[in-house]
Amino acid sequence: MTETSIPRIDAEAFLAGDLAVIEEVRVAAKEIGFLTLYNTPIPTADIAEVFATYAAFFKQPAAQKEAVNMANTGSNRGWGAAGSEQVDPDANPDYKQVFDCGFEVKGSDLPSYAPNLWPDEPAEFKVIIENYYARALAFAGDLLAALAGAIGEDAGYFKEQFDQPMALLRGNYYPPRPADAGAKDFGIATHTDYGCLTLLAMDGTPGLEVRKRGGGWYPVSAPVGEFVINFGEMLEMWTQKRVVATPHRVIGGTQERLSIPMFFNPNADTNVAPAGSGEVIRAVDHLQKRFDETYLHLQDDDD
Repeated sequence: MTETSIPRIDAEAFLAGDLAVIEEVRVAAKEIGFLTLYNTPIPTADIAEVFATYAAFFKQPAAQKEAVNMANTGSNRGWGAAGSEQVDPDANPDYKQVFDCGFEVKGSDLPSYAPNLWPDEPAEFKVIIENYYARALAFAGDLLAALAGAIGEDAGYFKEQFDQPMALLRGNYYPPRPADAGAKDFGIATHTDYGCLTLLAMDGTPGLEVRKRGGGWYPVSAPVGEFVINFGEMLEMWTQKRVVATPHRVIGGTQERLSIPMFFNPNADTNVAPAGSGEVIRAVDHLQKRFDETYLHLQDDDD
């Protein structure tokens, strides 16, 4: 992967069907697994407000955040303290904090559709985050439809499988790398995303690194208002590797950092096995298995 290998894509042109841009996206999806987007439908000022809202939440004392601690639940809703996730079993638990919310389905007993937990402070937290969730959800759906066309499928190829998406919005808070951190300590250790498409808003602070195909790492960043897009294991499997999932990590540095990924995943019962394979792999089974391997409080529940 060279410095120019991760393309910077005009989102409006991509969604409008510009053939040259579509080809750029097709190549990036198949060979790199990452791209960045500018000229998107979500205004920069609105994204900045979401960052400020997450920042205000994370700056609160741990005792105040404890009221929405996901460790007290059987799902991934609410606040995850430092050390609550371990994406790589050969590394130490990640030192970042998170706040997760997702798509709710009343009456469902699936953790992937669990009720959200909302803090009392900041006062506008729920309104601002829910509003951004809805916009990011719509944008991710449009991107996935355009991606379907880019890989040679009808634009509606995925659509009917996303009316109750297991879509998770996360605020990540990466503190400065701890002074005593060693070789097994990461903001988030090396991993591939679990689902389909990740729409990642960044605050412009460096930190994300993507593994090169030939080895080594390439830094990827984007200013507030632009997005990093990458693809997950589920979409790689579902598309028979016409889209690839690429490992990435955050070691962390001297600056604190925020990022906001929207993990866009299909309905629970969607069969994400390769077409024509004769297999049935339910999206919820793949996703829950990976969650159970990652969230330490879900591992405890299984003991």
